[in-house]
Amino acid sequence: MKLNEGTFDRVIRVVLGVVLLYLGIMSVAGVWGIVLDVLGAIVLITGVVGFCPLYKLLGNLSTAKK
Repeated sequence: MKLNEGTFDRVIRVVLGVVLLYLGIMSVAGVWGIVLDVLGAIVLITGVVGFCPLYKLLGNLSTAKK
């Protein structure tokens, strides 16, 4: 699996993922809390791994330097 996210993109995703997980766990209850948890986990995982399947699906988009 080739990296398709740049450093800045990855940092933003990790920070956003942590914030969404925090909001989903600590602040928002019910269905919206679960939605925030799932979105936060997806964003966090793609940021840590450095690969975004959506970029691949949309025609090999990339923010990584070549």
